[in-house]
Amino acid sequence: MSVRAGIVVTGTEVLTGRIQDLNGPWLADRLLELGVELAHITICGDRADDVEAQLRFLAAEGVDLIITTGGLGPTADDLTVATVARFCGVELVLDTELEARIAAILRTLMSRRPVADEDFDAVLAANRKQALVPAGAEILEPEGTAPGVVVDGPADGTPVVIVLPGPPRELQPMWSRAIATAAAQRAIAGRTEYRQATVRMFGLAESGLADALRDAQTRIAGFDALEITTCLRRGELEIVTRYEPEDDDTYRALVDFLAERYPQELFSADGSLIDEQIATLLTGRTIATAESCTAGMLAARLADRAGSSAYLAGGVVSYSNEAKVEMLGVDATLIATHGAVSEPVAIAMARGALQRFEADTAVGITGIAGPGGGSAEKPVGTVCFSVALAGREPLVRTLRLPGNRSDVRERATTVAMHLLRRELLACSATA
Repeated sequence: MSVRAGIVVTGTEVLTGRIQDLNGPWLADRLLELGVELAHITICGDRADDVEAQLRFLAAEGVDLIITTGGLGPTADDLTVATVARFCGVELVLDTELEARIAAILRTLMSRRPVADEDFDAVLAANRKQALVPAGAEILEPEGTAPGVVVDGPADGTPVVIVLPGPPRELQPMWSRAIATAAAQRAIAGRTEYRQATVRMFGLAESGLADALRDAQTRIAGFDALEITTCLRRGELEIVTRYEPEDDDTYRALVDFLAERYPQELFSADGSLIDEQIATLLTGRTIATAESCTAGMLAARLADRAGSSAYLAGGVVSYSNEAKVEMLGVDATLIATHGAVSEPVAIAMARGALQRFEADTAVGITGIAGPGGGSAEKPVGTVCFSVALAGREPLVRTLRLPGNRSDVRERATTVAMHLLRRELLACSATA
C-alpha cells in the first residue's frame, strides 16, 4: 500500500491509563475504510518535547499523514497546536475571525447561568490561545470550543498533520471535514480503494473458525486477495474482511461458505449487531427483565439503543432470594428445593417479570459470577437463563461461562441476547 498514516494520542491521563484511548481505535477504522495503511499509534503525555518526538518519529517512518488527538484546550498543558506548528516550520498567528466565533460559542454556553461581564472577559482571555493557529492552516470549525486544524507540510516531505480535539464527541463529527480538506486529500491521493465488510458468529470457538478459514483457502478461488481479521468481542466472533471491489465475488463466496458450514452460529452476514437485530424483532412487543448475577446489565444493554422505550417495559434486579420472592413472586420452596441458581428459578423469574410488567416477552438470569460462591455441583460461571414469551413454553438453558467476575456477567448478557433472538425468530416463524 502506498499511503501510510500515523496517529499521536496526547494526554497524560491517557498515557497513565486513567482514561481509555477511544480515539486511536476509532480513527484506525476510519483510515482502514479509506484504504490508508495505519503504521503506528503512539501515546504521549502533555509535554511539548514528547509530542514533537512522536511527530518526528512518524515522519522518519515515511508516513504521508499524521493525525493528533487532544491538547487543544485553553490550559497551559494544551500544547499540540503550537508543537505541530514548530514541527511544520510555520508561525502561530491569531485568527481574529476564529476568536470571534469562539467568543460567540462561549457567550452562548455561559448565558445558561448568570455571569458578570468581567467573568466573561476572563474566560475569553483564557480561551484566546485556541484562536492561535499555524499560518496557512485550514481551520476546522469547533464542535465544542476547540477548533481543529490541518497543516500542510512543506515541500521537504514533512507529512500533512490533522490536529483534532481529544473528546470523542468533538473529534468524531470533525473527522469528515478534516479528511475532506485539500491538504488531507493530497496526502491520501495514492491510496488503494477498499471495501470492508463484517460477519458475526456466536457459539463457535476461535479454533473452529481458524480451521474453517484454512479450509476456505483451499476451496475458494482468489481467497488470498481477502484480508481477514478476527476478534472475540463480548463472546461473539467478529470477522472483518477488507478487499478490493474487483474481489467482491470472492468475498461473497466466503460468506456463503461460512453460512453453509455454520448456519446456526452465523447470525449476521451484513455486520448488524445482535442489539440491532433484537430491537427489530421486538417491534410490536414489550420486554421485561429479571436479573440476579447480571444486576441490570441486560436491561441496560436493551436500553442502549435510541427508541428502546417503545419495547422495554422495565426490569427487576432480584439479587437476594427475598427479592426474588417479594418482587417476582418466585416460590420460596422452589429456591429451597433447587437453589437460587437453577433452571426452575430462572423460569419463575422470567414468568414473574412477565406478570409484574404486563409484558409479552421476558428474560430471567440467575448465576454465580464469582470469585466465590461456587460448589462442585455449581461451579463459578454457572448461569441459568430463561426466555419467556406469552403463550409459549419458556426456553431454558444452563451454561458454564469462562472468565473472571466481569467476564461472566458480560458474557451472560450476550448469551441472553442470543437466546432471546432465537426464541423471537421461532415465534415469528410459527406466527
